[in-house]
Amino acid sequence: MKVPYLAAVTLSLALPLAAQVMPPVDPSLMRQINQLKAIDNHAHPPALVSSGEKDDDFDALPCDSLEPTTPGLLFRQDNPIYPEAWKSLFGYKYDDAAPEHLRELQAAKLKVKQQQGDNYPNWVLDQLGIERELANRIALGRGQSPPRFQWVPFDDILLFPLDNSSLAGQSPDHRIFFSREALLLQRYLRQLGVDSVPATLLDYEVKIVTPILELQKKNGAVAIKFEAAYLRSLDFAPAQRADAERIYSLYPKGKVPSNLDYKILQDYLFRYVAREAGHLGMAVHLHTGGGCGGYFHLEGSNPALLDSVFNDPSLRKTNFVMLHAGAGNFDGLVAYLLMKPNVYADISEQTWMTSAHHMVSGLRFMLEWYPEKVLFGTDLFPGSPQVDWEEVGYQTNRNARLALAEALTGMMRDGEITRQQAGTIAKMVMRETAIKLYGWNELQTK
Repeated sequence: MKVPYLAAVTLSLALPLAAQVMPPVDPSLMRQINQLKAIDNHAHPPALVSSGEKDDDFDALPCDSLEPTTPGLLFRQDNPIYPEAWKSLFGYKYDDAAPEHLRELQAAKLKVKQQQGDNYPNWVLDQLGIERELANRIALGRGQSPPRFQWVPFDDILLFPLDNSSLAGQSPDHRIFFSREALLLQRYLRQLGVDSVPATLLDYEVKIVTPILELQKKNGAVAIKFEAAYLRSLDFAPAQRADAERIYSLYPKGKVPSNLDYKILQDYLFRYVAREAGHLGMAVHLHTGGGCGGYFHLEGSNPALLDSVFNDPSLRKTNFVMLHAGAGNFDGLVAYLLMKPNVYADISEQTWMTSAHHMVSGLRFMLEWYPEKVLFGTDLFPGSPQVDWEEVGYQTNRNARLALAEALTGMMRDGEITRQQAGTIAKMVMRETAIKLYGWNELQTK
């Protein structure tokens, strides 16, 4: 199937800016990349809902409830990429966003949704040229059936079994986020048929943590997700089990742990969860780099903080994916960390926060190190009626393909790779590495 919106992009890139200037992207390579059906390694697609219903499962820590912050230029709703998306997806006829024109847009969207019914999410993926999408959700919803949508649940709450009131008081964002995590914990406990966390660490491990992971695997999870950088630093230091047992027993219900003690317990539990996930064949996804909210701690999201985790011999059977490739000027660190045999990175979020041209430098650096470790991703998410997940998906998908084409073109012209190698790397990034990572042997590489 052809990807509708990319035809115009390909044509424009095929024309040199001037007779003596080479285009930034090799036209034949661009065409090849445009035709690849992608595996989207990271996204937050909304489920279909009926009138009056709300989809509250698209993220464990949604940002829309935080104190408002001014969006960056490229993700403001007046970005000219969005009329381009409306034209491609819904037959929009205008170059502006006049109110009367937006009313026509909403009518066109509604018509497609009514025509497609529960197939509408699949229809959107078809328009974007995405074959499969890893859906980061508390649970898959209506219209999100495998194999097109693959489930990635959230497991941060497994690291915080004690009283979290001290952590919640550290910032307004934390207050909201930990209240959300408390709700998720109750949901997980109900799934296991228990009322509260056990009194000992051993019982917590064998009666809560491992059974939750096993249930997630049974229900189709291909990976688990940590948004930990929104709750604490990614510095999960080595911790002794004896220390974790002691700390767990020191703070029964109602007693607030010290920050130092609690970190040791969290550090231990993270490695326990990661090890169990690896035994079950699930990858571990980690948010790295910049995040939403006016209180987000960028330094704590530095992927280099995960160095001791990636160097842990007991975790070598667990595959880790650094989501967003450390968006926020951590690209060089990510490229080096890909040396670890069980570590990967995707380019999601960058595809939304920055332009394709800006992405090229960091993406090229990773490709020059370990091209077989880099994954395509969008991080698409629900938004406003005007700019919803469909438009964000268009924007991020377009940027990713353009950035990949430009990075590979530069490598070709600098004599680092051949044209044939460029095509091979493009296939790996867009789909083949994901197919191998998640064990989808039944998929045919294209």
